[in-house]
Amino acid sequence: MPRPKRGGAAAKRRGRPTATIAQLPAGQRQNPYPPVEIISADQVEAIHHASLDVLQRIGVNFLLDEAREMLAAAGAEIDGQRVRFDRAMVAQHIKSVPPIFTLHGRNPAWQRRFGKNYINFGTVASPPHVTDLDRGRRTGNFEDYCQLLRLGQALNICDIVSGYPVEAVDIAPAVRHLETLRAAAKLTDKNLFGYSLGRQRIRDAIEIARLARGIDHDTLRREPSMFTVVNANSPLQYDGPMLIGVIECARMNQPVVFTPFTLAGAMAPITVAGALVQQNAEALAGITFAQIVNPGAPVVYGSFTSNVDMKSGAPAFGTPEYVKATLISGQLARRYNFPFRASNANASNAPDVQSAYESMMSIWPCVQAHCNVVMHGLGWLEGGLTASYEKMVIDAELLQMMAAFLEPIDISPEAFGIDAMEEVGPGGHFFGSAHTLARYETAFYAPLISDWRNFETWAEAGAVDATARAQQTYKQLLAEYQQPAMDPAAEEALDDFVDRRIAEGGAVGE
Repeated sequence: MPRPKRGGAAAKRRGRPTATIAQLPAGQRQNPYPPVEIISADQVEAIHHASLDVLQRIGVNFLLDEAREMLAAAGAEIDGQRVRFDRAMVAQHIKSVPPIFTLHGRNPAWQRRFGKNYINFGTVASPPHVTDLDRGRRTGNFEDYCQLLRLGQALNICDIVSGYPVEAVDIAPAVRHLETLRAAAKLTDKNLFGYSLGRQRIRDAIEIARLARGIDHDTLRREPSMFTVVNANSPLQYDGPMLIGVIECARMNQPVVFTPFTLAGAMAPITVAGALVQQNAEALAGITFAQIVNPGAPVVYGSFTSNVDMKSGAPAFGTPEYVKATLISGQLARRYNFPFRASNANASNAPDVQSAYESMMSIWPCVQAHCNVVMHGLGWLEGGLTASYEKMVIDAELLQMMAAFLEPIDISPEAFGIDAMEEVGPGGHFFGSAHTLARYETAFYAPLISDWRNFETWAEAGAVDATARAQQTYKQLLAEYQQPAMDPAAEEALDDFVDRRIAEGGAVGE
């Protein structure tokens, strides 16, 4: 596969270009509002204790000998592949989880804090298909993978790369991680993401993150630069490759996001409460294990509890059940003082009104629950099976509006506008007042794709709807994209490593 070009004009550019499309500025965002709590503290404790009952009475399968040996040494009860956790053991080990940590990008401007009231929005990750209005739905490939990375780089509201924005199926599996991570390291200057699919792949990802930043191993341990997501194979099981990822990342102090995939009625009890008990048990089991590997290793409590359509068995997202589960998961994460992850998810098959209202139903509880990592924030369609160019821009609009909502309101004597009221007087208007003229350019949120003109003006301009405007916007962003500069020595070291690993066969046998 062709690698992103080195050198040339792109190498001379420093920093991020200013796009002609109106965007909110990039930056670390915080949530100033109190979190929404929909169950009582006693009910949170009831879920907590029920989860510990599950861990002690039923246990969790750990399908890796190495992991079970470490758990046994820490006091867990081992019965074949089943691991049972004493309540005191869990309580002891989760105390070492850092409540906040910083994820570092190649560009220091993209350092992002995870925990407390910080919120970060990420790209869609891992879909096998990609779609746009021009070409339709197709199998994931390296060209689209790179284009979606460029779009994620160009969108200021995108804080982190959450994983492959689409799977590059046209690259051989043994070397896919090497080619795709090299591209990610060059096409963006944000963080990197590695998949926990065996020891060699995750070690390669960690090394690529180190080389891209041009730092030594000790600095990498102090400054986490990539992260991984480890999904429990619900119900109540962690598979071997994922556990290897936990071990390798925890040892190198790179964050692990533990996310049980608990769909009520399918991989978890049909009740929201039952699904949350199982989610919490699975997350605590994984987090406890990570702290046994390396006390103090950064981890994130992940929620992905939703429901299925009981008519078809298909996952449903952006549902009232998803909202409740996300809000309660936030309460659980705060109970343990863990950083918290949830998702912008929808089940629509097209970048249409369903995709937008289900996404908004997903985004609101993420904000209200003080989510720190909003995975799949931009571009998710079809229950996660497809990445959409247009949806990436639609989501950017939704997230920008949410970010503007999080900005504090000016409550000052000047903002009260009493002098303006006196100037205008009863029955007048404020368009020409000095107060308005001094503020009109920045007073209100400027939309990315929304069209606020009246019907006649909109119709005369072609009656272009929001999805088509999103198409126009993503094309303009890609046309204006500039590859961020990379230190030549770091780029050479990165290329040498990736080329050598490809020559060795990559992750052969894993």
